[in-house]
Amino acid sequence: MSQSLSLPRPSAQAASERPVSGDPIADSPRGSESVVRAYSGRSQFRSARTAEFTESVIREMSRLAMKHNAVNLAQGFPDFPAPAFLKQAAADAIAAEFNQYPITWGVPAFRDAIARKYKAVYDLDIDPAREITVVCGSTEGMIASLLATVNEGDEVIVFEPYYENYHPDLQLCGASRKLVTLTPPDWTFDREELRRAFSSKTKAIILNTPNNPTGRVFTRAEIEFIANLCIEHDALCITDEIYEHIVYDGNVHVPVMTIPGMRQRAVLVNSMSKTYSVTGWRVGWVLAAPDLTDSIRKVHDFLTVGAATPLQHAGITALAADSAFYDHLSIEYGARRQLLTDGLEAAGFECFRPRGAYYVMTNIEKFGFANDVEFVRHLIEHAGVAAVPGSSFFSRPELGKNYVRFCFCKKPETLAAASERLRKAF
Repeated sequence: MSQSLSLPRPSAQAASERPVSGDPIADSPRGSESVVRAYSGRSQFRSARTAEFTESVIREMSRLAMKHNAVNLAQGFPDFPAPAFLKQAAADAIAAEFNQYPITWGVPAFRDAIARKYKAVYDLDIDPAREITVVCGSTEGMIASLLATVNEGDEVIVFEPYYENYHPDLQLCGASRKLVTLTPPDWTFDREELRRAFSSKTKAIILNTPNNPTGRVFTRAEIEFIANLCIEHDALCITDEIYEHIVYDGNVHVPVMTIPGMRQRAVLVNSMSKTYSVTGWRVGWVLAAPDLTDSIRKVHDFLTVGAATPLQHAGITALAADSAFYDHLSIEYGARRQLLTDGLEAAGFECFRPRGAYYVMTNIEKFGFANDVEFVRHLIEHAGVAAVPGSSFFSRPELGKNYVRFCFCKKPETLAAASERLRKAF
């Protein structure tokens, strides 16, 4: 006899038959403009820490792409299938009844697999019991790490342009942001500018390499320079390494944690999303020294409790992939990079060739639009291709008004279709 519960099917009751509560939110269609108007003035229920928040520009561009049937080269998710072996591993885990809460900071076998991978690839010895926290993607990993280590009034250094989540993360922490410029075409930084950004108030620097949106892969010499400043000023380095295996042209990813003197002051954030083409699984991890991990685990526990149990079990299979898997990944994305940059340049875009990740930053100044937002809306509505306005990666809109970011984590036919639409439009 089956031991599973017999649950009734959800009612097919039509919306018109449901009882009316008298509450405009409950009784109106989700997203209704009337609901927004009804409650638009209730500022007393809007926390000060979120007052400056806006909708993610990247996700907004995806919505507009769907509305206008545009090719979506805005949001960085693949439009091709996830690896079959990984999907099967997830299905097997569900069938094997790995469906309940895991240990809050991660399934032990998955943490063991993470530790084995970092030993094999980077010769890093990580204690899976005391130095790994499994989280709901790198997005949670970053905010959990910041909330666990940063106090109100602390300063955190960020390279600009930057991934759009970092600023609201710091606002939630009450921290001040110190910006250091990455300058095109190679998106390098001035070492003296970075040195001046450090002070007695500096708690941490956020380093995203390979970098989104620029495609910059920081060199070992640059990372050693950053590490020495962290040691000198007793600061942490919180690294977003989600694109670690997507590098081109002989570039090599160097985790800050491998630099002498940084083992105890680096916080490494990563995820399965990009490397294994499962952006919707939301399974990531944070590596840090035991004292830092203790704080990060406490924040993680009360943010999300734990990442999906069966997907952690599938992750054990993913992390067992050999070097050929990662080599193939870079080769495949390298070909897509070439396909997209060829198409963009044929349409008149100036491309900044990325050395890593799967985005291309472009200069649009020659097209004569007032700014990047106006250009992207024109692109979506009239050319049928979605991209991300460059200003979403800068602290002030005018700094990014001449830039637009495209992603190339798409099928070759998708990139070809986008290139053809752009060629016809321009």
